Amino acid sequence: MMHSTNPSSCAAFLDALSTGTRSAFTRLGTRLRYSVGDVLINEGDHVQELVVLHEGLVKVTTRLDRDRVILRDIRIAGEVLGEVAAMGVGPRSATVTSCGDVSATAIPRNELEPFLLAHPEASLALNRMLCGRLYRADRLRLELGAYPVRVRLARVLVELAESYGRPRRTLRGLDRNRVQIGVELSQSEFAALTASTTHTIHKALARLRQEKIITTGCRQTSVENMARLREAALLRVPVA
Repeated sequence: MMHSTNPSSCAAFLDALSTGTRSAFTRLGTRLRYSVGDVLINEGDHVQELVVLHEGLVKVTTRLDRDRVILRDIRIAGEVLGEVAAMGVGPRSATVTSCGDVSATAIPRNELEPFLLAHPEASLALNRMLCGRLYRADRLRLELGAYPVRVRLARVLVELAESYGRPRRTLRGLDRNRVQIGVELSQSEFAALTASTTHTIHKALARLRQEKIITTGCRQTSVENMARLREAALLRVPVA
């Protein structure tokens, strides 16, 4: 997941490219469309392709054993997937599944590598994105040991609200302290994102609801008070 403690890491790969380089990049590969539940990438495959998301949202999951699958991440339009396998470093490490209508491009390695050599800007942007993901992975490992589940959950909710949230519309305009999170997640998926159990997450969500910080229902989550949620996450509240 993208961590709000490092806002600069939230920029999508395509957004980091200049207009000319982005235009050239989007001419690579084959454009594909997916419906909800379709698989873009299968864990274990040896396909060496970079997948670029243009529209929609996907979930990244990994199978621990025959019966357990965990949610590792969520990716949105502008981001890329499968960059490690695309560079020839091992098979696919995760499965990527569409959460709705998705438009993407699959770029084979034999197109990607010459493009990156000819466009240093794109190569640098891809390297920065990889470094950002390594940074987030390190941050996650630290947070799992340093913070209780309530804080970890609050941090995930802040991240989801800031990355995929829609401010509530009122008669006075947009209320950015009240945000509808545009990602449907079950309690087991929240548990996976926070490295906790479903039972523990159930109690943590209930406490946040009792404190009127969030509301939940039918896999939908709304933040009723972003300032208090950031306090619960032990994150600095931005100055208005």
